[in-house]
Formats: sequence, structure tokens, C-alpha cells
Amino acid sequence: MNFGAVPVAECAGAILAHSIKAGDLRLRKGLLLEASHVAALEAAGQTEVIVARLGAEDLHEDQAAMRLARALVPDPDTANLRLTEAFTGRVNITAACPGVVDLDRDALTALNAINPMVTLATVPPWQQMGTGNMVGTVKMIAYGVPEADVARGCEIARAALRLRPVVHQTATLIVTDIPGGAGDKGKDAVRGRIEALGMQLLETVLVPHREAELSTAIEQAAGDLVLILTASATSDTHDVAPQALRRAGGEVTRFGMPVDPGNLLFLGQLRSTPVIGLPGCARSPALNGADWVLSRIACGVPVTGKDIAEMGVGGLLKEIPTRPMPRERRKR
Repeated sequence: MNFGAVPVAECAGAILAHSIKAGDLRLRKGLLLEASHVAALEAAGQTEVIVARLGAEDLHEDQAAMRLARALVPDPDTANLRLTEAFTGRVNITAACPGVVDLDRDALTALNAINPMVTLATVPPWQQMGTGNMVGTVKMIAYGVPEADVARGCEIARAALRLRPVVHQTATLIVTDIPGGAGDKGKDAVRGRIEALGMQLLETVLVPHREAELSTAIEQAAGDLVLILTASATSDTHDVAPQALRRAGGEVTRFGMPVDPGNLLFLGQLRSTPVIGLPGCARSPALNGADWVLSRIACGVPVTGKDIAEMGVGGLLKEIPTRPMPRERRKR
């Protein structure tokens, strides 16, 4: 692609690099200049303009962006994604429904290494999305890019981006209580999380903070997904809530996570029903580690011990000034 200043008389057929006024007419950058534009520029006394002129091997920015976006998402319906029309070298990729983003990090990194003018920006892997949220944006930085580079990007990153939709439709929240405890405080925050995923909080069950009663509630839960919010923090894998799940015939697959707030989460299942023991911070709508686990589980994405271990990098979500025992001692 050739880029630079040219005499106005020679600019027809080129792409205007910067917006400019020609009398009462404003010509926007990216405009393909025609004879009428040349006449307007000359009438305004303009002698030269900065333009881009594509070479035989180049693709226009919009054509390149659309081609790459369609390679990334060859079947939008299957991928649960939507593509906008190309404009100024950009195509936005949005979520067609609630879910989490599944992407091939290596392929997308390789794509972005081909040519600095050919770019794709996305949200992080497994980011929870709502309908219409932007998942990624393809952007051609130059007005034209080599067709060979676009073709290579299409090959490397074909079908590398999709949205995993929510597969569980309902949830049961079981809250344990102790004398003088919080009661069912926090159920509204949990309901908000469930509804953001397009799910229904089918029932909220309040039981004493005792193994037997909690075990019965777990067995009788009607939701596709069971959430447990305990009155007293779960401090050990053999504490009341994990033991209640085992007593109901389930298993605990993970206790604790390297995300703060959210350390005291446990994960398990009762037959085919996922069970999440929520940390106490889930009573607040603020982001915590349980959100990352809940969104994946809701979408049928297995969460392994390795997955949770990897959440530790970037898992320091925020300091809590009111924490009873600050993580960093104050100097006297």
C-alpha cells in the first residue's frame, strides 16, 4: 500500500487518510475519493491531500476485516455469536445468548503475530457474557493490508472463537442458619448471578447449620444446579457442608481456590447434579472466585483442579479495607 501526500488533481481513486473540509463539504477519512470530491477540494483551494492507495496485493480494510471475522466464526449460529457489518476496518463479534467464551488462545496469539496491521482483540477465555455483549473485535489498522496475511490469519485461526451457552436452566440455593446468624441474607445477590446467566432460581431453602438437615436439603433439591451458602465459613474439607454433601451420596472434588475474595469455595456433585459450596463473599454482588466457577458450570464446562489452580494468576480481585484481619499489617 502506498501512503502519503499527493496533488489533489491525482487523488481520484485513492482513500482519504484524514478528514478534511472542502468548502461546506466535510470529507471523512477512509472515503474513496471520486471526481466530485476532487472538484470540491480544488474549489476550496486545496492543493494536496494525504491518501492511501492500495496495491494489487492488498485488500481494503473492510473486506479484510469481514473475511477474517467469517473465518474466526464460520457458522455464527453454531458458535452462538453474531458478526456486525464491516465499518472503518472493524467487525465486532457479539454474544447471541448468555454463556462463556471458549477460544483457542494459541491460534489467536499466532494470528496477532502475523502483521501488526491485522488485529483481533477478545475478552479473556471463559469470560461470562450476556446477550449482545462484545466478545471480540477484528480491526485492520491500515486502510489496506496484504491479502496473503489475511489468508494466513484465516487459516491459522479458523473457528477459534465460540460461545458456550448455558445448559442448566434452574438452580436451588440452600442457606444454612445459626442463632443470630445472617439468615437468608445474600439470596438476592445469588439470584442476580443466576438470572444474569439466563437461569431461574427455582427455590431458596433455609436449614439449620447442621450436617443432617443440610444433607436432606441437598438430596431433595429440585434445581439442575445446587448452591450452598453456609452461615459459618467452611474451613475444612470435612466441615459441615462438604460432609453433608458426602452424607447425601455425593462427592467433593475440590475445596479451596487461589482467588481472593472467594478462597473458601468447594465444588462437588450429587450424581449428575453439580454442587457449589459458595464462599461467604457471595452474599455481596461484587465479583469473587465463585463467579468464575459458577459461570463455567452453568454452561456445562468441566472445572478441574488444574483449572482452579490457574485462576490464581489474576485471581487477586481486590483488597477489602473492612476485612477483620488485613492481609498486610498496618505500621504503627
